[in-house]
Amino acid sequence: MGATPEVVDKPLTREALGERYRDLCADPRFANLPGKIELDVWGRILMSPASNYHGMLQARLAQRLAALGGQAFSEASVVTSIGLLVADLAWASEDFMQAHATETPFTQAPELCIEIASPSNSLKELREKVDAYLAAGATEAWIVFPQSKRFEFFGKGGTLHHSAFAVDRVGLFD
Repeated sequence: MGATPEVVDKPLTREALGERYRDLCADPRFANLPGKIELDVWGRILMSPASNYHGMLQARLAQRLAALGGQAFSEASVVTSIGLLVADLAWASEDFMQAHATETPFTQAPELCIEIASPSNSLKELREKVDAYLAAGATEAWIVFPQSKRFEFFGKGGTLHHSAFAVDRVGLFD
């Protein structure tokens, strides 16, 4: 077994990020943190606390994603080019599930990845996450803006006027 380096001198590989994330998930010291854990490419922990309203929107959207068939996820971990990100919600087809099952973290993004904006997010950060999910294999990525009660949809070609995923959004923010 080699010695642990004194400092991280280069970005971690996708495999090393996945291993670090799995270790954090299994570590009981991190079991009750109030928020989700993401890792940047250097392996540093980034935390995003969420409000109860955020959680409610997440649950409502997950219920509506279930109508698509396949599998809906909350807090779906995905290794991307900018680090290990955790989408607030994701949807995966049966084909994706056969290929990736319950892999943690996903080495490819599910077809749909969704971020729900929080006051601590910047628009730049959210757009970077969208780009990272799409580069990692997502067909679409959405940003949900709870305060203005709106959605933005993105595909590999940029902003979309509407989503190809038929998800009922009526009354979601009530």
